[in-house]
Amino acid sequence: MKKRLFLLPFLFCSMQTMAQSNEYNLIIGTYTNTGKSEGIYVYDFDTKTAAFRAKSITKNVVNPSYLTVSNDNAFVYAVSEDGANSSVSAFSFDAVKGSMEPLNKLATKGADPCFVIADDVNVLTANYSGGSISVFGRDSSGAVTGPKQVVQHSGGSIDKSRQEGPHVHQVRFSPDKEYVISNDLGKDKIYVYKYNPNETSNVLVAHDSVSVKAGTGPRHITFSKDGKFAYLLTEMGGIVNVYSYKDGKLSLLQDAPIFGKDLKGENGAADIHLTPDGKFLYTTNRANANSITRFAVQANGKLLKKSEIPTQGKGPRNFAIDPTGNYLLVAHQYTNDVVIFKINKETGALTDTGKRIELGAPVCLVFAPVK
Repeated sequence: MKKRLFLLPFLFCSMQTMAQSNEYNLIIGTYTNTGKSEGIYVYDFDTKTAAFRAKSITKNVVNPSYLTVSNDNAFVYAVSEDGANSSVSAFSFDAVKGSMEPLNKLATKGADPCFVIADDVNVLTANYSGGSISVFGRDSSGAVTGPKQVVQHSGGSIDKSRQEGPHVHQVRFSPDKEYVISNDLGKDKIYVYKYNPNETSNVLVAHDSVSVKAGTGPRHITFSKDGKFAYLLTEMGGIVNVYSYKDGKLSLLQDAPIFGKDLKGENGAADIHLTPDGKFLYTTNRANANSITRFAVQANGKLLKKSEIPTQGKGPRNFAIDPTGNYLLVAHQYTNDVVIFKINKETGALTDTGKRIELGAPVCLVFAPVK
């Protein structure tokens, strides 16, 4: 039997690596309302060869679109986008078997949660239609409790068809875990909250806010490995805003468009991630483009656009880079597959491996260690 070494869970931009470890669990969140998905899927993924093998399906979960894994790799938390009936669920996770068992679920107190994060104390959801952030506790069994707090945003921006009110699209911890960053597409704002994890009510306290260009719609943000720079992808504008970051403050350095001038039709920027070594940044664009853009990251944190290529599918809502930085996987919501690209670590260029994971409406990819 092959000896295995293990890491802490890897989600989107948490890219800690160990060269000797090749096998990871790939956990996939989906939309079940299309009738082509049965819930949350777990695959075994080899980061040397991109070989994959189905391990389990957790059924009877409505639209588990986004999920995260606890720091100890023992629990999975997933949101269910279901309008007024939306919820967050806790599962125990057997990493060896790749199996999950339900613990409990609670209403998010905000419609259509689209992002979830967790630490050892709390679970936080970004509620898109509700325009709010919900903070839940965790008990010793891993189950969610509360909520401790619901932070409600108000107001909108200039695009009355999409920004008629607040639409919280993401929550994420700052690199030092002192703050929680929240992107509100509806308000064209980034909110920074002081994070007090052990409080029972005021877990999040307003610290700062940053306005982005009106009508561009902030979606997802990621941070450089050293925590000095932040990269915000605007969904409606198709622009990466580059910021310097320190002590809960963001200062704009650059606006970098993800598409060329020849883009025709609607823009729909979706996801953003850095390679584990921090040398390259990628973004996906949906709608008419269905493309992925590659940037080289310069020493001053600014971006230099290198290429834009098709993702080989429709609706590249989410993508993930494996913890070793060998492969980039793109989840296509509308063509019902995950396309696997090989990364050239010297240039960042992507090559289609021809490998596909076929499943219904994948919209979230999470790597976690096998142990």
